[in-house]
Amino acid sequence: MKFLILACVAAVAVAAPQYSYGVPSAESSEEVAAPQTSYGAPRAVSSEEVEFVPILKDDRVHEEDGTYNFDFEAANGIRFSQAGSPDGDDDAVIKAGEYSYTAPDGTPVVVKYVADENGFQPQSDVLPVAPAFPHPIPQFVLDQIAFAAEEDAARARAGDDSDEVAVPSTLYGRPN
Repeated sequence: MKFLILACVAAVAVAAPQYSYGVPSAESSEEVAAPQTSYGAPRAVSSEEVEFVPILKDDRVHEEDGTYNFDFEAANGIRFSQAGSPDGDDDAVIKAGEYSYTAPDGTPVVVKYVADENGFQPQSDVLPVAPAFPHPIPQFVLDQIAFAAEEDAARARAGDDSDEVAVPSTLYGRPN
């Protein structure tokens, strides 16, 4: 019994979160930082500094009837503008807007979109477009399509309008 209690106490001690405190150096007068809870491996410290990007514009308007409009612009060239209203079926919100930014290769990206009952519909020069069909349809494919249409027409003339499939037999005999 004592061993079971000791094992439970040891399990709780091992499962407890580990706290790490910043250790001040003798030369600095920094205060000890608050404990950081760590449940896993320590995060790698990056030598890169995070770039601060100021927000130049952030206008938001929300009307009582459910319509809204907002514009956002950051100093790094990212812009986002959107307007919406609950004009769709069951008061679904219909949205329209655009966003723009500069791609890492320097290409300016501008995307205009509408989101309504037909889904999200973006328009941009940078979006991929399906290629044109690369070759004509082979004759054997056209023949097979015509043959299937003839079979459907023959079945309709025979009055067999059901699309049911015959159930497989449960009586299996010896192979011949």
